[in-house]
Amino acid sequence: MKKGYWVVAYRSVRDESALKEYGKLAIPAIQAGGGRSLIRTAEVEARESGIKQRIVVTEFDSLEQAIATYNSAAYEAARQVLGSGAERDFRIVEGL
Repeated sequence: MKKGYWVVAYRSVRDESALKEYGKLAIPAIQAGGGRSLIRTAEVEARESGIKQRIVVTEFDSLEQAIATYNSAAYEAARQVLGSGAERDFRIVEGL
């Protein structure tokens, strides 16, 4: 079965404290949905049209699991806490 991934690029972080509070809720919600963090860093070497920005990649056992976790009540609560504290390019994709 193909895996599902969350690929998130943080365009900007306006409120670091909101981001920390988001993490306190998001990490357990993601783990409860079967997600595993593969990458979580601001140390980025941008190339071509890339922008040096915080990147997070999370792996799930399937695309369906990745979507269900994003839509879960627990992750919704985390998103509410983050609010406008960060602008993100958030993609849910299927692996090869």
